[in-house]
This record gives sequence, structure tokens and C-alpha cells, in this order.
Amino acid sequence: MPDLFMPDLFMQRLFMQRAGLFKTIASAAIALLTTAGTAAAHQSFAAEFDLNKPLKIHGGITKMDWINPHSWIYVDVRDANGKVTNWHFELGSPNSLFRNGWRKDAVPVGVEVDILAYQAKTGESVGNATMIKLPGGKALLTGGSAPESGKQ
Repeated sequence: MPDLFMPDLFMQRLFMQRAGLFKTIASAAIALLTTAGTAAAHQSFAAEFDLNKPLKIHGGITKMDWINPHSWIYVDVRDANGKVTNWHFELGSPNSLFRNGWRKDAVPVGVEVDILAYQAKTGESVGNATMIKLPGGKALLTGGSAPESGKQ
């Protein structure tokens, strides 16, 4: 009599093995799909900024946001007529800034700096900074997505 039940036991084990394989494949597919969505949501440099519009901006720092995924620095720039425009510059993440030698007190509000950057494709007062030059000549790489921004 035990021989009669043997095929059922074999089929049950085979089914369980295939069900486990199916669960593994399904889990991997879900992980890939959720990761792909996250990666696609993150904009590239070329999608937002124009490599053909390099900038050199001089102005006084008004604010520094140490946030992920990109830090931001805000600078008041005065034109030839005396009109002040607040520019916003995307930088790398706080972690990449620290790896490039930045500290929380590296760029205090009010300090006059020169910023090398690329302008946003929208033409607004927004850019992706590659380097911040401090008074005295010290240069800080931004660790951002722009070419030559000192990614580490």
C-alpha cells in the first residue's frame, strides 16, 4: 500500500519546489521593477542642465541646504544695473560634499564666492555647480552630477 502513495508524495515535493522557485523569481522581478522606477525618477545632468551654457557667477551666499539627494546653495548676484537676482545651484549630496572637504561652516551666509556652473535648460536663475571659489582662493569641488564636479 505505501507504493500507491509514493507518486502523490513525489508530485507534492515537485510542486513545492516549483512553487519556491516561482516565489524567488517573482520576488526578484518585483525588486527589479521597484528599483527601475526609482532610478528612472532621478533626473540626469543632461535632462536639466545645458553643457553648452557654462556660468561664472560672483555673489554673496544667502543660504545653504544640506539635503539629499542634492544639496543646494543660494547666492545673491548683482548685475551692472544694481538689480539683485537670487541664484540656486545644485550640488552633490551632503556625503559627497564632506568627501570633497566641505564642512558645515565652509560656506557661511554673507561670504562672497565665485561659482563655476552650468545653467538650467529652462533659462531660470538655476545652475549645477562644479566648483565654489572662496575668498583667499580656496576651491571646493561640488561632487555633483556635472562634468568635472569632483565626484568621488
